Amino acid sequence: MKMRRWSIGVLECWSIALLASSLGAAEPHLIDLPTALQLAGAQNLDVKIAREKVAEAKANHESARLQFFPWLSPGAGYRKHEGRIQAVDGPVFDASKQSYNAGATLTAQVDIGDALYKTLAARQLIHAADHALDAQRQDTILAAAQGYFDLAKAQVAVGVAQEAVRISQDYENQLQRAVEAGIALRGDELRVRVQTERNQLALRQAQEQQRIAAARLAQILRLDPKVELAARDVELAPLALVKNDATLDALVGQAYGSRPELRQSHALTQAARETKDGAVYGPMIPTVGAQAFAGGLGGGTGGSTGSFGDSEDYFFGVSWRIGQGGLGDFGRIRAAEARLKQSQLVGEKLRDEITRQVVEAHTRVHSQSDQVATAKKALATAEENLRLARQRKQFGVANVLENIQAEQELTRTRNDYFGAVAEFNKAQYALGRATGSAAASKK
Repeated sequence: MKMRRWSIGVLECWSIALLASSLGAAEPHLIDLPTALQLAGAQNLDVKIAREKVAEAKANHESARLQFFPWLSPGAGYRKHEGRIQAVDGPVFDASKQSYNAGATLTAQVDIGDALYKTLAARQLIHAADHALDAQRQDTILAAAQGYFDLAKAQVAVGVAQEAVRISQDYENQLQRAVEAGIALRGDELRVRVQTERNQLALRQAQEQQRIAAARLAQILRLDPKVELAARDVELAPLALVKNDATLDALVGQAYGSRPELRQSHALTQAARETKDGAVYGPMIPTVGAQAFAGGLGGGTGGSTGSFGDSEDYFFGVSWRIGQGGLGDFGRIRAAEARLKQSQLVGEKLRDEITRQVVEAHTRVHSQSDQVATAKKALATAEENLRLARQRKQFGVANVLENIQAEQELTRTRNDYFGAVAEFNKAQYALGRATGSAAASKK
């Protein structure tokens, strides 16, 4: 099973690397939405930073656990004395002596209360980092989805602008022939030419926005922004990612149960509570100290180096600390209680923020759905209006202006419709992210 997971991971990394290397071509690189979401979860720098924070939290937890274990100190020492020295029973006299030792000392100095609560807090920080990684991954996937729809909308806008240029140029050519035949005025031709040039200006602006959208999406996906991306799905269509019949209360409840930020906040609160308990109850648990030395000791008077033999020493003790950092350190306790209260308040603030996000996303989804329906009707009306205007054969001033206005309305309604579709799809992904549903984390 592990080998299979390893193989799948290698294949995924290879596919991503192959895709990234293929972006060196001069032609725009086509990318679809599933690929964009997959790259966002694997390549994004913010996601990688969050992963490293998880690794850091795990390392800190391991360091906290190691406080319960003794450490070994191998070594050797040499000591020499010349001159006056005091005996144990009081007399002072001259002495010349030396000693040397070699061996290993096994030492354990465990502040059990502090080590226990630090380990518990570090474990909660691992959970918090895991949930933060999940939240960052969802944020990145949302950004990738919205960036993809922005790119698709920009591409459609370019297509609409190109069609507007084609229509106005075709009409301009018709008017030019009519002017040459003497059945239309030169001023009418100039009016249409102005409209054509304005359409060309709009086309260039749309191309600019498309390139900018491609660069922004490439940054999110951790690809080379110099390489131009292009959405594979040229025709924007409304997606159905969320249920339209879900009530606002149900969506808020779903968000409270699913959002990784809330689980992260809960883990941070638990870590703060463990730290507070460590300040209150930790000093009641004694500090245990133990030491064992095994080796050899030798030496003697003057320069004598004999008498080397085995030497062993053992020590064990327990102690309590009173005052700063121990029993009666009320400043430390109050600080820990304040941090716990802050964490709880941050959690309440986060719930309010999530509620607002759900309400805002829910409102946008329903609003954009209505806008898509309205824009679709307006587009059909504008197309029919231009068709009727084209059916007129005479070239009067009123008819020329009517054609220009019909063309302008068609261009605007096309942009309105495709823009509404793109915003509707983005709003659904935003609602999925706000509620913590699978739509926001789909890869």
